[in-house]
Amino acid sequence: MSSPAPSLDDWRRWIAENLLLEAPPNALAAKLVEEGFSPEEAVRELEAALVNPYLVGAARMRNRLAKREWTLSVLSDLERMRTGGSVVPRRELLSREEFFEEYYFRNRPVVITGRLASWPALSRWDLEYFRAGYGDRKVEVQFGRETDPEFEINREKHVRTMLFGDYVDLVERAGATNDFYMTANNTGVNREALAGLWDDVETVTEYLDPASPDTGFFWLGPAGTKTPFHHDLTNNFMAQVLGRKKVKLIPMTDTAHVYNHFHCYSQVDGSAIDYDRHPAMRGASVIECTIGPGDLLFIPIGWWHYVEGLEVSVTMSFINFRERNDFSRSYRTYHDL
Repeated sequence: MSSPAPSLDDWRRWIAENLLLEAPPNALAAKLVEEGFSPEEAVRELEAALVNPYLVGAARMRNRLAKREWTLSVLSDLERMRTGGSVVPRRELLSREEFFEEYYFRNRPVVITGRLASWPALSRWDLEYFRAGYGDRKVEVQFGRETDPEFEINREKHVRTMLFGDYVDLVERAGATNDFYMTANNTGVNREALAGLWDDVETVTEYLDPASPDTGFFWLGPAGTKTPFHHDLTNNFMAQVLGRKKVKLIPMTDTAHVYNHFHCYSQVDGSAIDYDRHPAMRGASVIECTIGPGDLLFIPIGWWHYVEGLEVSVTMSFINFRERNDFSRSYRTYHDL
């Protein structure tokens, strides 16, 4: 069954979009004639669009946005020029002052080592420990992710309740897969069910507020788990307890290149970036690092990140920093129109 022919309003919308993209009016007129408009009709529609106050207002807004994009591109270029700007630094026992002044306030990532050394979790946590101590607890897990390209956006459809011991068995038997993963999206139920695990984790008071009600998020999955490119509305710590993870990071200043199609998500497949399909990604700075047990990765607010489990892995993530972290108040969710 063929699609219906575009209406006049469809063509007017096409004209407006292309004029805002600064396509030459004569080229648009030629296309309209090719599609069946008379030369006079094509010229009339284009002239009407060019003086339409709605389109004039939209063009002004486009110019304002272009200035913002230029500003971000300058900051991005300057960051690339900085020595060490293309890697995530590793800093041992970074002091509170250095962390906030050099990384938190400057919106730069860093891997901090040594701060988790006193955590009982580092020596206790493995699959047998989880099974023996918490196997009878009911938990939530994300399932059916591999059949849904937008499993994160559709996360509510993928929730399954099961015994923690059964999930641990599944993780132990599985090879590399992204089909199931216990993530921060399941924390509402799991924080209560697995409350004892939080006794094995100490607040990193050098950087985090021990009085905060946000006590962290628990992640457990097999090798092969993937979190697609997205950005968060807060600054984040990823504390790696078991196994290794590969993380790809893109600075917030490169947002114009990442094909942000919905809310905080990108259309780009972080596991194998297709630069032919997404050519604008060539303008993005992709910085990669690997974290293992004892590493504390700081992911600055707005930074796009893709995360892949290289082994069976357990991660705790935190947002309860000592400094302000409530920037989401000014964020507006939008949809592709």
